Amino acid sequence: MILLAFLTSGYIGKAQQQNSTKVHVGLIYPISSNGKHAVLDTNNLSINLLAGVSSVEKGFAFAGVANIVRNDTYGTQFAGFYNHIGQKANGALLAGFANTYHEGDGAAFAGFANIAHGNLRGVQFAGFTNVAMNVNGAQFAGFLNKSSNIKGPQMAGFMNIAKNASSSQLAGFMNKAKDVKGSQFAGFINIARKVKGTQIAGFINIADSSDFPIGILNFVKNGEKSIGLSADENQTTMLTFRSGGRTLYGILGVGYNFKNEDEVYAFEAGFGAHFFQSSTFRLNVELTGGSIESFKEGEYFKTSFKLLPALKLGKHLEIFGGPALNFVSTNTIEGKALNPKKHIEQWQNQRSDFQQTLYVGYGGGINIIF
Repeated sequence: MILLAFLTSGYIGKAQQQNSTKVHVGLIYPISSNGKHAVLDTNNLSINLLAGVSSVEKGFAFAGVANIVRNDTYGTQFAGFYNHIGQKANGALLAGFANTYHEGDGAAFAGFANIAHGNLRGVQFAGFTNVAMNVNGAQFAGFLNKSSNIKGPQMAGFMNIAKNASSSQLAGFMNKAKDVKGSQFAGFINIARKVKGTQIAGFINIADSSDFPIGILNFVKNGEKSIGLSADENQTTMLTFRSGGRTLYGILGVGYNFKNEDEVYAFEAGFGAHFFQSSTFRLNVELTGGSIESFKEGEYFKTSFKLLPALKLGKHLEIFGGPALNFVSTNTIEGKALNPKKHIEQWQNQRSDFQQTLYVGYGGGINIIF
């Protein structure tokens, strides 16, 4: 309650003359060598068993619970629970729970949160969240990083948020930024306006401009999307959605196998790239993984590397077709029957009933581009 009363009292005495002392030792404000005037003092060394209060710290400060500094610090501040710096922290901040400060020039380490209300030059490490206005450095958090502008990497276990990012964002779930001059890496989704590097997401990329998105679904305003109908050597017909930038794109498709009786439901996902692009021709290179299911016992998995020359018939239509290098792993009768008699290699797993086959196939179809 004493500390709370102090923090809400307006720090009594900006008009009063501040004192300068070398060493400040105490239990908790005002039970210390500086007494009730500690709020006005500038210290070179502070050691407080519970909590210390001062105007300026020019050296090392230690508190078992909290350090409260009205103005600036010029050394390392170590607190078992909480550091609060009213103005600029010049040096390291280490707290078991949180560091709050207006501006910073140095590193901040907190078990839970680092919160800078102004600009930061340095690094923030937090078990849960880092918050700052403009960052010239880096942010590392177990859950969330948030800044307006950052010139350095953001790495978070869950989410990064920035207005402008001059480096890369790496998050376990989501990255969100306006303009990114580096790359975005997320376990699920990336969102940005303009990305100069690569967007890599486990599922979705969203941007106004991004030439190199790598995700299953990519919604790029100046990119390309298409819906295609295709068939392969096994009579598997697929309806596929392709989406991406001018070069890279994602693939997601569903289909039906007309050769089988039970295992007929087909699925595929993957990535592709456009090469040798012109107004009438391009080469589509794709890597996909898929399965054919009966939703009963047994599995059929197929990985394909496809070279698909495409002839463009205007802006919104293309016809494509070409060879594919396929690797199939299956333990069903119908799945094994789909493998051709002529193959590159075939293995029978000795520890299970799965059979693996490597062979060359083919496929082709038509895309409607929009």
